[in-house]
Amino acid sequence: MSPRRPHLNTEASRGLRGCFVAAALFVTTASTASATTDPLYASGFEMFPPASLSVHYPAGAHFISARGNGGGLSPTQGLKFSRAGNTFTLVLEVSAATQWKPLLDDATYAIGPDYPLAPGEHVEIWPHFTTVHGQVETLIASFHSAVLGNTRPIYAYLPPTYLENTDATFPVVYMHDGQNLWASLPQVATSPTTWEVDTAFDAAAASGAFKEAIVIGIPSNADRIYEYTPTTDPKFPSGGGADLYLQMVAQELKPAVNSMLRTRNDVSSTLMAGSSLGGLVTVYAGRTKPTLFGRIAALSPSSWWNSEVIVSDVLTTPAAPNRPLLVYVDSGDTNDGVIETNALAAAYATVGYDSGVDLLHVVQPGGQHNETYWAQRFPGAMQFLLGPRD
Repeated sequence: MSPRRPHLNTEASRGLRGCFVAAALFVTTASTASATTDPLYASGFEMFPPASLSVHYPAGAHFISARGNGGGLSPTQGLKFSRAGNTFTLVLEVSAATQWKPLLDDATYAIGPDYPLAPGEHVEIWPHFTTVHGQVETLIASFHSAVLGNTRPIYAYLPPTYLENTDATFPVVYMHDGQNLWASLPQVATSPTTWEVDTAFDAAAASGAFKEAIVIGIPSNADRIYEYTPTTDPKFPSGGGADLYLQMVAQELKPAVNSMLRTRNDVSSTLMAGSSLGGLVTVYAGRTKPTLFGRIAALSPSSWWNSEVIVSDVLTTPAAPNRPLLVYVDSGDTNDGVIETNALAAAYATVGYDSGVDLLHVVQPGGQHNETYWAQRFPGAMQFLLGPRD
């Protein structure tokens, strides 16, 4: 794609960007005309394959339009989509990679960056126009696990598009220590600061830095060491309950979440993330349940546990598809187990993960073992695992 051009809409306060189209419908190719009997070429024009746009949005009595600088689009007056229920469609002919943006009632731009479009491409989107912030809620006040024999609340972050566009479905990120995740719920945190997960996802919904997702926060309890560790450790004999904990997540919690929320249930849309012992159990989930949790993020994982047993586990990772699709691993370099986590990242590389492709290992200068630094690195982890907004 050619370099981005200045945006049509300069509503900086809403973070909205305009749209433009890079070329017109036809390009004169007189030199080609003599080499073909096609009447279009004979007339001195080359037709490009049509591109199509589909916008899914519960517009009610409103309509959807698009703006641009060519291909039948105008920067000042939108071209109206045709409609069938909540699906709006528009066909354009463009000669090169271009950008466009939908509007509600040709007055309100969709939130987020411009959408790309190439000749002949079909682009399908589920935008939002007015909702800026997501919402953290107590999804289940008392979630009882028969597997573990205990009860805890379950929190959920619902992104802006989820709240506004009821036709949209979303990936799901399952996160441990779920009481410490939310900037909007400091009262439930057991740590001095939080991960600010909701703030990170709200910012990404506006900037397009990474895709919007549902986040499920699973609070830890008095059995945290037991639930988050795959084995016992000579220093912590109460460990070893990770298999049961992950069974709870997979067989009890995940089906409940899928029944209550508009989730995408495929392996590439199901993520897990955690830090410290929560990072350890995340890596263990990637090793034992890779066809369920396809993308994992382990921030400052307790890779030291039981003489680095998790490093040995990762070294036995089988070939695809019985391995996570994407792996993010990080640590700080200050009292944060950097040597052991470096060994963990090296183990992933040994079994065939390619740095920057399906493995990202980050060491944060000055980073320490607490929520302040996990909050700083979390957006980068999600950008790698979820990718930018399409």
